[in-house]
Amino acid sequence: MKYGSFVAFVALIAAGSLFAHHSTTAVFDMGKKIQVTGTLNRVEWINPHISIYVDAKGEHGGNDAWHFEGSPPAWFRRVGVNKNDIAKFQGQTITVEGVRAKDGTLYGYLQKITFADGSSLETVPAGQIPEK
Repeated sequence: MKYGSFVAFVALIAAGSLFAHHSTTAVFDMGKKIQVTGTLNRVEWINPHISIYVDAKGEHGGNDAWHFEGSPPAWFRRVGVNKNDIAKFQGQTITVEGVRAKDGTLYGYLQKITFADGSSLETVPAGQIPEK
């Protein structure tokens, strides 16, 4: 009986790992380009992907809390960008361009960020989403 419980536990952990590392095209609709302007609320610099959170005015006047997933931290390090390069704009207005999740939630894949000072960071070459 203990062996069966162990196998079930390992299977559960493996399933969680598979969910965390997903195919970009499995989750995001490459035809649903979006542009969101709002306040940069939070930056998470963790594997397997960085995440940024943006509060934007919704279609009906309310507040929409967007979550954008980006490339892994190692990619950002390779191009000379660190967490503070993005986090220093926390509380400021930014514009995020990307593609929307297939399920229609306020979740997207980050392609470009334009910061309050006018500078920008393109995380994916135009028209190209990396397959993970």
